[in-house]
Amino acid sequence: MLLLLVLFLLSLPLLNPWVRGDGVGYYAYARAPLIEHSLDFTHDYQQANSSFRENRLDENGQPLPEFRTRTGHIENHFTVGPAILWAPFLLVAHLGVLLARSLGSAVAADGFSTPYRLAMALATAFYGFLGLLISFRLARKYVDESWALLATLAIWWASSLPIYMYFNPSWSHAHSAFVVALFLWYWHETRDTRSLGQWILLGALGGLMLDVYYANAMLFAVLPLEAAREYAAAARKATPATPSVSQLVTRHLAFAATLIVCMLPTFIAHRIVYGSIFQTGYIPIRDWSWTSPNLLSVLFSANHGLISWTPILLFAFIGLFAFWRSVPRTGLAFLGAALAYYYFIASYPDWAGISSYGNRFFVSLTPLFILGLAVFLDRFTRIFRTRRAAIVATCVFLGCFVFWNAGVMFQWGTHLIPARGPISFPTMIRNQFLVVPRQITTQLEKYLFGRKAMMQQIEERDLDQLKSTHPTD
Repeated sequence: MLLLLVLFLLSLPLLNPWVRGDGVGYYAYARAPLIEHSLDFTHDYQQANSSFRENRLDENGQPLPEFRTRTGHIENHFTVGPAILWAPFLLVAHLGVLLARSLGSAVAADGFSTPYRLAMALATAFYGFLGLLISFRLARKYVDESWALLATLAIWWASSLPIYMYFNPSWSHAHSAFVVALFLWYWHETRDTRSLGQWILLGALGGLMLDVYYANAMLFAVLPLEAAREYAAAARKATPATPSVSQLVTRHLAFAATLIVCMLPTFIAHRIVYGSIFQTGYIPIRDWSWTSPNLLSVLFSANHGLISWTPILLFAFIGLFAFWRSVPRTGLAFLGAALAYYYFIASYPDWAGISSYGNRFFVSLTPLFILGLAVFLDRFTRIFRTRRAAIVATCVFLGCFVFWNAGVMFQWGTHLIPARGPISFPTMIRNQFLVVPRQITTQLEKYLFGRKAMMQQIEERDLDQLKSTHPTD
């Protein structure tokens, strides 16, 4: 764990404290209440990047009528969970700014200035790291610590997580990886004998998990099989310590009630912004492709396919199936949760994530990917005669995916490949070998020491690609 902490601290210079794209909506739920004591997001949208503003504001910088809800608020369908997790960090930053201003500093106490954005970005990276740490602790319960560590490092740097942990920290995905890891870890630790108090705490974690990302509801798939087994045991009174049916019902109702209470921030925000606690601003679920999900496209499409963009995850899925075979009770719960999530995203009309690195929706499954990859490595390395040979081969194997992912992230971030829509794999592969090696050192130097100008260039390229994709009349 010390190695993970050291690597995390060394990675902090990669933090990119900007609020952009979807992050504008997420961050608005933190900034507006803190600074303006309301859910009026006008200033947040006015300060947003150009590609976010252009379809929401008129030429005078005022919200377009179609982006006003029936309550008069600006439409904001993004979740409030990230704002809840950012709140302690932003409050400290705000108090620090107010103190500095009382001593003569001119830094703006508006939620947009550098201290606030740094606090937000640092919080996101911190939660992402906690998610990795929890996932590592879960994986090492089933495999040797070396394979759990290498799997954690590989998913950390060979998946979509780095983009949303460092480059786009105002988005929700790193937070989602954290809350899912926390929920699954606590479920796992208490699965044999869960008291009423533990059910209440699990409900609180479940509520926070949904506050952060609605799709995380699919992780509740770990509960039904457990419940069926418990009720069957209660019916036949398997042991004197077996809970009765009435005790189980009480515990499950307590779980549900706590979950609802912990989702009150979401319900209240929906009531204020949309006029109904059940209105989310997303495409109604009745219009999803439930009977014709995009199962193959989600995995292999050039339009942000999960496996085609981040191929390391193929071995994580293989490992989850192997885990199910070797540890049926827990393995079936975890595999069922992963498959339920997969079906859910495949049924979503915008399954590709529009502007996305890989399929960003699946960052939520980071703990399951780490466990799956760790199990795969544990099985794969048994073909080697010595532990040293196994570790060396594994490091080379995983290193190839990490370096490949670094190149693709560089291409995506600098718009060598489109941020939206399908990419050309031949172009991407050619860039990996001919363009990335020539440019990456210079661009990394700019990212570390001239980031503001570089981000402006990236935004301009994004606007150019948007205009070429959706030309105006």
